[in-house]
Order: sequence, then structure tokens, then C-alpha cells
Amino acid sequence: MKRTLVKLRNNAILKFAMKYEKYAPIIFFIGGFIFDSLTLGRIDRTYDLTILSIHMASLTVALYLFNLIEDGKWKNTLLDRNKEYLPLAIQFFFGGLSSAYVIYFSRSVSLSKTITFFIILLALLVANEFLKKRISNKYLQFGVYFFINFTFFTFMIPVFIKEMNTSIFIISGLISLSSTLLLMTIIYLKSPSTRLELSFRKMLGIILSIYLTINLFYFFNLIPPVPLALDIGIVAHNIQKKDNTYNVTYEQDKWYVFWRDHKFKLIIQPNTDVYVFTSIFAPTEIKKSVLHRWKWYNNTLGEWEIVEDIGFEITGGRNAGFRGYTFKNNVKPGLWKVDVITEEGLVIGIVDFEIIMNSTTQPNRVIERKF
Repeated sequence: MKRTLVKLRNNAILKFAMKYEKYAPIIFFIGGFIFDSLTLGRIDRTYDLTILSIHMASLTVALYLFNLIEDGKWKNTLLDRNKEYLPLAIQFFFGGLSSAYVIYFSRSVSLSKTITFFIILLALLVANEFLKKRISNKYLQFGVYFFINFTFFTFMIPVFIKEMNTSIFIISGLISLSSTLLLMTIIYLKSPSTRLELSFRKMLGIILSIYLTINLFYFFNLIPPVPLALDIGIVAHNIQKKDNTYNVTYEQDKWYVFWRDHKFKLIIQPNTDVYVFTSIFAPTEIKKSVLHRWKWYNNTLGEWEIVEDIGFEITGGRNAGFRGYTFKNNVKPGLWKVDVITEEGLVIGIVDFEIIMNSTTQPNRVIERKF
């Protein structure tokens, strides 16, 4: 037995783990993030739904156990002897569930509509690393849990009921708020140490502040209308549909412009049509009315003018997204953008470009791509 213990002490892996023990929580957070990045694909897939539901349930149980075990509950049990692993489990599930939002919306071509969450995610990582108490800080625990819980339900509920709109988003938020407050209340009533460390009124204020902030982000179009995502957005010279295939002719940008397929400056002849092609991902069986809102920037007034709204219906389920296009003729030169929006006015993504009217210059790097 002693020989075995000596071997364990001299084990290189164990030494490494002990040396970098203080970094374990952040490693497990990132580990959960990477795990989901490699395994998750689309929100309406059975595997994805199962994994995310297991993550959410496991996170809830881990938080409950972690907060009560410090009060001597389950003393001298297997759970008590391995309680040091509970914070690591919490970090893993935090990372895994956080990554889900990023994964499903990193596919959107409109980075401006998803960057908000990336900033929040970065803030969570920094807070987790530099707060003195880290995950043992109960305000951090419940604050992050509510944020994760909110995003979980805003994805899941539309997928299960096959419908999405602003009312569904509000209902999802209320369910996440209620479930978080229920868990917090149960822990608060059962755990004397939690009552000493945490002011319920202060924690309630933090939770409600996060709730209001997420709703403001949603209604001010700082996050996309979940779970829709703009897969592709291209301004084109011509689009032809043949045998359920869209042949899109457009100017390709340089190889290092990875965030946009088309060239920003569109050179056209006078009286030429301009096309915008989009592919919008939506979960299976969800039907939604969307609009292409064409806008032109008026330099004289210094503001965007709405030129026309052109709408069509999308049906979810296609892995590469629902395809559609609109076009305009007799367009003015200058800055343009097409907001891809829901019928409620929520922005799914934006396709921006500049029209240059020139009868002598020919466009270059023109390709035809099939969708």
C-alpha cells in the first residue's frame, strides 16, 4: 500500500496536476467549451438536444450539491470525499453550455449581431479567473447560472414547440427566471453557509438586472432572434434558379477577407438589376416570415433611408438554411445595406455593400456559385 502511495506521489501527471491546480477551474471551463464545439452541429438535432439538456440538468444538480455539501450534508460519504471535484464539474458545464450559443450563431455571417455574446463570454472567463473566490463566490455562481439558463431556454422552447416570436422569447425568459429563483431559494433555505455568505435581496437584484439587460439587448437587436441565423448573405450581379438550385453570379472578395464572400464595392452598369441572396437557418418545422429591407445611405441627410421591404416565407429544417433572394433595379450609387429581418422587425443579419455606377469599368473576380 505504501509503495502504491509513493508511486502516486512520484507520478508525473499527478505532479503536473498539483502544480497547476489553481488553473483547474478555467481549464475545465474551456474544456466544456471545446467539447461542445467539436460535437454540436445544429440545435434541432436529437444529439444536440440531449447533450444540452444533460449539461443543464447536471449543472443544476452540481450547483445544488456544491452549496449544501459545505454544511456537512452527506458527511463521510463518497460524495463528501470527492467534493473537490464539484467546482470543476460546474466549470465544465458552464463552459459547455456557454459554447452552445457561440456555436449556433458563429455560423451567422453577421458578426455584428453575435459579438455581444462573445464579449459577455470573455467577461465570464475573466471574472472566473480573477475573482478571489472564483466559483465559490455565490453571486458569481447564480449570476452565471441564470445567464446560461436564459440562453438555454430561448434555444430549446422554440425548437420543441415549432414556433418562434417575441412572445416565445419573453416566455422563455420568464421560465428561466422562475427556475433560477426556485433553485436559489431552495439552496438558501437549506444551506446555513449560503445564508451567511449571500444576501438574497442583493442576489435577486443581480438576477433581475441580468434579465432586463438580456431583454434590452434582444429588443435593440444586439443579439439575433434565436434560434434563427443568417448562414449566407451575398450581393450579386445575377441569380437564376434551376432545378431547385440557385446559380449566384457575384464578385468574390480577396482571400484574406474571411468574414464576407462578396466584394464590398459592386461595379454595375446603369439600369442594371442588383440581387441579394440569403440562406437562413431555422430549426425543423419552424415557419417564419422574413423581409429583405433595402436601405440606401443619404449623404445629404446623413442617415439611412428605407427604399423597400420585400418579404418571403422560410421553412426550417434544411441544414444549409432556407434560400431566397430579392432584387432591385434603377438603384442609386452609394452605400447600401439589406437588413434581413423577421416580421417583428428583429434583425437576423445584414448584407452591406457599395454600388459604383460605371459604364466603362468591368467587374473582376466574377464567379458563379451553386447553392
